Amino acid sequence: MSDSVKEPEIDPRLLELLVCPLTKGPLRYDRVRNELVSEQAGLAYPIRDGIPIMLVDEARRLGEDEAIPPELRAGKDDDDA
Repeated sequence: MSDSVKEPEIDPRLLELLVCPLTKGPLRYDRVRNELVSEQAGLAYPIRDGIPIMLVDEARRLGEDEAIPPELRAGKDDDDA
């Protein structure tokens, strides 16, 4: 199978509505891994055939080595003072 096989994109309007089922917090779309990531819960929910699987039992626990993107870190512009 070729690497050029592409997973269907998730509808951006759907992303605006979805929240983490555990924390009710926001989700970040990870295009590379095709997951919805809850930074608060430390979980990544898979997207299969364009459908988010919003079950805690199906979620992948984020590893400690997985860095939070700089734009999502709290206090990213704290050096203004």
